[in-house]
Amino acid sequence: EVQLVESGGGSVQAGGSLRLSCSGSGFTFDDSDIGWYRRAPGNECELVASVTSDGTTTFFVESVKGRFAISRDNSKATAYLEMGSLKPDDTADYYCATGALYKLCTRCSAQYCPGTEPNYWGQGTQVTVSS
Repeated sequence: EVQLVESGGGSVQAGGSLRLSCSGSGFTFDDSDIGWYRRAPGNECELVASVTSDGTTTFFVESVKGRFAISRDNSKATAYLEMGSLKPDDTADYYCATGALYKLCTRCSAQYCPGTEPNYWGQGTQVTVSS
């Protein structure tokens, strides 16, 4: 069974930090590009960061550059999103996905945000940043 499981979300005050983890199983994690998406209430699903399968190339949306970092440990089949200097605008449900292709989607799921195959999605983890 294919699984992507996010963890590490929670509530934090503005200026704080969180580290999200994305653990994969049931597929070849090493071969998969990983993307972190987020969706705030009333907003579209936005690609926040991504990393290639070998970890050498990354992407960050402009609003998180300099504050977020993405990494992966293929030996643990886990990817990470380090979030620093958090702002209330970062409040959202965060999802990891393989084969991230689009930077903006209607919803954070394979049905509404298709990607390169294989395209797997986790269930999300909530991040709340209070001012």
